Amino acid sequence: MSQLHKSPVLRVVLGLVAGLLLGLLAPDSLAVKLVEPVGQLWVNGLRMTIVPLIAALLIVAVAGGERGATGKLGARAFAVFAALAIVVAIVAAFVTPHLWGGLKLDPADTAALLANSTALPEGAALTPRDWLLSLVPANIVKAAADGAILPLLVFTLIFAAALGRLPDAVAAPVIGFFKGLGDAMMIVVGWVLMLAPIGVFGLGAVVGAKLGGAAAAALLLFFAVSIIAYSVLTLVLYPLAPLGGVSIGRFARGILPAQLVAFASRSSLASLPSMLTAARGPLGVSEPVSAFVLPLAAATFKLQGAVSLLLGVTFVATLYGIPLGPAAIALAAGYGVLLALSTPGITSAGLLMQVPLFEALGLPVEGLALLIAIDTIPDIFKTVANVTADLVAAVLLDRSKA
Repeated sequence: MSQLHKSPVLRVVLGLVAGLLLGLLAPDSLAVKLVEPVGQLWVNGLRMTIVPLIAALLIVAVAGGERGATGKLGARAFAVFAALAIVVAIVAAFVTPHLWGGLKLDPADTAALLANSTALPEGAALTPRDWLLSLVPANIVKAAADGAILPLLVFTLIFAAALGRLPDAVAAPVIGFFKGLGDAMMIVVGWVLMLAPIGVFGLGAVVGAKLGGAAAAALLLFFAVSIIAYSVLTLVLYPLAPLGGVSIGRFARGILPAQLVAFASRSSLASLPSMLTAARGPLGVSEPVSAFVLPLAAATFKLQGAVSLLLGVTFVATLYGIPLGPAAIALAAGYGVLLALSTPGITSAGLLMQVPLFEALGLPVEGLALLIAIDTIPDIFKTVANVTADLVAAVLLDRSKA
């Protein structure tokens, strides 16, 4: 019992399993009707934190980063991070929509599940022209009131870029304010995630009641496909090491201790000391490059984000029976690049930051919340991929530092 209390991961998994069982065994019961609002309340709790959290993180990263990451090395580091993310997002955009062919769901069941969600189907029906025009809000206050999150993000990036051009004495207090706002919102997110067992219990009950046994099979399929995808991502990074003058065998041996720490800790930041040791030792990365690039990468660069976003978008769209056209997939790929370059170091941060895209595409946020519940094991493989990408980037940048 004490072990259960100490393991939030186990509690979330048990909450999801219990909810699914309740929905499977008693789909029309009063208990399912009573717990349904609980899941929705938890989803709303997640959603209320997203705008201030993402806005604060982007403003600090863009406006503050221009001061802290100046110079040729900073520019090259960003270019390498962005190039890796763009290539991975493009490949994922072509591959992920075809991964769910084995997911066979009754259209009537998916329609019933969608009826219990907060999906916004009108967003998915926007033409490319309408979507493009909607990105620049004529009234930012109205956009905020309407919950138009993507236009808010565009405004935030423009504001952050302008803030970065101001003198330090003028910009520093504003950046400090948003730094405090972001830190406070991370605490709020932590509180909401503490209630995850209760929230996913309610969500699981609804999914189990509407989809029956297909729900458990669908989640297990996502679980397996995700682990395979992140493992493949890790492996395809190895051949890049020779471009930085390090053989594949030497690279594999050198990064293994850092990968083991990543596997055990699920944290790129916790793996940073091991990454620095590997870079300066067996990989031969110079100290100036490793000291700058690896802390920057561990804090901001999450290459798997370009994969996880497209996996989540295409899976939830299939689960709820919502068709996604090429424009929606392209938008998801672009957002995946942004996610890979700006994900904060908090639990399930990459999934949390997908909420604006889900709402823009008309996908149910409840589906994303279910993915958070089963993210624990895949997150191990995500972290290993991230750490591998960080060390590949350091090797490449050290080769090009002259």
